[in-house]
Amino acid sequence: MRDHTTETEQKIWEFLKMKPMGYKFRRQHPLAGYVLDFYCHRLRLSLEIDGGYHIQKEQKEKDVERTIYLENMEISEIRFTNEQVLNDYETIIEIINSKLCAGTPFLHPTRLFAERNA
Repeated sequence: MRDHTTETEQKIWEFLKMKPMGYKFRRQHPLAGYVLDFYCHRLRLSLEIDGGYHIQKEQKEKDVERTIYLENMEISEIRFTNEQVLNDYETIIEIINSKLCAGTPFLHPTRLFAERNA
């Protein structure tokens, strides 16, 4: 876990800590060697705020591995960049609220298929 929170993470946390629509988020949530910026267990939802280092090839590869791992754990992930949070905060909040309004936990596509054909 990191010792500090970035400006953009703090901005998003100010919104999430109010438990929008009754959903509780944890910040800096550890999971199998990863640290999720924000995590809602009830929705199985991870919100990530990507800094500039996420454009580096090695970090992009790690991000893909992590996303695949989360999908296999039936956790959905929404990623935003620092720039998006700083320059278009209202849209970011709308996107988060849209996901919260849907209120649907992540289901892996193979599980959805199995449930429909059961």
